[in-house]
Amino acid sequence: MRISDPSIRFGLIVAVAVALPTAGGPVQRVGAQAPAGSQLGTITFPTSAKPAAQAPFLTGTKALYNFEFDLAGEAFRESQKADPAFALAYWGEAMSYNHPLWAAQDLAAARRVLGRLAGTAAERAAKAPAGKERELVQAVDILFGAGDKLARDKAYAAAMQRMHATYPNDDEIACFYALALLGTARPGESNTRNAMQAAAISQEIFRRNPQHPGAAHYIIHAFDDPDHAILGLPAARAYSRIAPSAAHALHMPSHIFVQLGLWDDVVASNVVAYKAAVDLADLKNLPRGREDFHTLSWLQYAYLQQGRFDEADRAVSTARAVADKDT
Repeated sequence: MRISDPSIRFGLIVAVAVALPTAGGPVQRVGAQAPAGSQLGTITFPTSAKPAAQAPFLTGTKALYNFEFDLAGEAFRESQKADPAFALAYWGEAMSYNHPLWAAQDLAAARRVLGRLAGTAAERAAKAPAGKERELVQAVDILFGAGDKLARDKAYAAAMQRMHATYPNDDEIACFYALALLGTARPGESNTRNAMQAAAISQEIFRRNPQHPGAAHYIIHAFDDPDHAILGLPAARAYSRIAPSAAHALHMPSHIFVQLGLWDDVVASNVVAYKAAVDLADLKNLPRGREDFHTLSWLQYAYLQQGRFDEADRAVSTARAVADKDT
């Protein structure tokens, strides 16, 4: 197989880099993480679901907050099986195809999920009880409706703003609104005003519920720059303990640690994040994916910052040889 994607080739380079023995010893593979999905944080999200559908719905929602989108989709489909008429189970699965901070979205897949609930937006809304659940279904139809992605993202954020105004004490509505604000920017664009608003909302949630995975996660994203990173340090220190089953939650604190030059912490975060991602891939029989390569690239960068240049050179040379055999 020819490896034409540069990010995949780089990921292979980094993967070999961290697997090779070094003068300081091999990368330590820490003890196994908790089973996938078992420790993803704590939220309060009462719904109209049957009891058998509520538990996987909560798991799916927590997985969404942690950007564990495959786990989220799986949990929401389990919720649908337990209660086929539960509209928010379809809402959640559709949301698993939206990756707002990466400006990525599988629009066709999300629309197929919504189509399984009902054929039109009006029919889908009618499937949900009036109030919060119906408004969430209406909002997701805006997100996956007509128009270009940026226009839909902004319209969805406006819908979530209205919901937040209607339900100001609802942490889950607030958290989805915070993420919607962060999702209105595109990679490389300045989004300081919306980021600070998202941070303020997320910090309020975090004060009320210090185990909320979305609140800690979005605080880190909002403060992920040199000027504001110190404000995100408490959330960064907490997040990996809140959701230790999520590889992304184990990696995300390093976004703050990098900004502050805390290289030992960057290494520690990404070693355990890589282990968790590998464990999940093994458990689910998944191919090694984006999270492995992303996490490992951060780990390699931290090693370089620590001055381990000879090991990096040898690792890259070895990785290139491995990659060239596959071309």
